[in-house]
Amino acid sequence: MREPLPTVTQAPCADDMWAAVSERDARFDGRFVYAVTSTGIYCRPSCGARRPRRDRVRFFQGPAEAEASGFRACKRCRPDVAEQARQGLTLVAAATYIEAHRDERVTLETLATEVGLSSGHLQRAFTRAYGLSPHRYQARLRGEEMRRRLRSGETVAAAGYGAGFGSSRAVYEEAKRSMGMTPAAYRRGGAGLDIHYGVAPSALGAVLVGATDRGVCCVLLGDSDDSVVRGLADEFPHAEFHRDDAGVAQWMVEVVARIGGERPASQVPLDLCGTDFQRRVWTALREVPSGSTVSYRSIAVEIGRPAATRAVAGACAGNHVAVLVPCHRVVRSDGGLGGYRWGLGRKRALLEGERRAERAPQG
Repeated sequence: MREPLPTVTQAPCADDMWAAVSERDARFDGRFVYAVTSTGIYCRPSCGARRPRRDRVRFFQGPAEAEASGFRACKRCRPDVAEQARQGLTLVAAATYIEAHRDERVTLETLATEVGLSSGHLQRAFTRAYGLSPHRYQARLRGEEMRRRLRSGETVAAAGYGAGFGSSRAVYEEAKRSMGMTPAAYRRGGAGLDIHYGVAPSALGAVLVGATDRGVCCVLLGDSDDSVVRGLADEFPHAEFHRDDAGVAQWMVEVVARIGGERPASQVPLDLCGTDFQRRVWTALREVPSGSTVSYRSIAVEIGRPAATRAVAGACAGNHVAVLVPCHRVVRSDGGLGGYRWGLGRKRALLEGERRAERAPQG
């Protein structure tokens, strides 16, 4: 009984291949095919067809190479079918290896050695089978993991590195390619979030408070209940919404009181979704005393970005937690109110209410 051949990644030499054909040695099936120039057909080494003359035989690594040279598969031994089945298993093994090493650097050479194919052949075959190169397949897996982490509430940095991306540049390149938006924008869209919300009247019109299990994620002001509910859907287009007035009542009472000019009675936990820059701006805003104002430039200086005055204004405009992140306390350098996404009338009323509360005796 013949011993099985050791596993190798290179084809045998020409003499060994001719010996295998002469002996119809099935141990060489899958390692190469031979073609007969007089018939235009290629076969497996073990094919039972009549043996050809040596000078009419050409050897190929596999069916793809033989067919590229103009030969047809033998209908008796079906080398193309056998190769497809073998290669299919090999490609599954390659995909499984990538999945198991998603957060590591897997080079094409490493993968080819692991599954026993040449780098070039693996690249072409894998791309045909999966529609992606091995490199892009791994990037897609990392992207899926990053999106899962973003949906669970992780920061962009934590989600990117936790998914296996080695740099912030790689994170943003993959996000642009697979999500069509930045990671922060994806997270702001509320993908995978369950938001419980309630709506109530206030001194400045309708107010909506929405919260995740991590804290209040939005406070929206508007002229009617319908307008703030529509605003919630616009702010978090990918989230799941649940009307739950009782569930957010504790935070609603605090928000309505602050809108009315009352001093904060308690700290409200927040779940802020934004870029690192935006979060730094919003954190600085929460340090501005009630009844006081600061300029956009002073906030830029405070966070170490003195030239980013316009970006600070953009972060204020992107704030979706009115009152609790008090962007109404930011004004222009000349003292003008500047902008406010919920209207200058509301901004003026909020500042006046806070100032009255600060002047009132504390008892």
